[in-house]
Amino acid sequence: MGVSLAKLFTDSALEDVNSYDKGLMERVAMIDQLPEDERKTLFTILDAFIGKKKLKDTLSNVLQDV
Repeated sequence: MGVSLAKLFTDSALEDVNSYDKGLMERVAMIDQLPEDERKTLFTILDAFIGKKKLKDTLSNVLQDV
């Protein structure tokens, strides 16, 4: 049994964050309302950007150690 994204980002959780974080958290909560195919596409795109960032950081650390 999983927890929906909307449950993780309730209105009460948004009260103690700055406006930038609040906007981000509201967007994440809205992902639950997207059709499944759009959520999968969004996660694929996010995974690509996150993978690129991790690879870049790893390569940067390796080059610093050389």
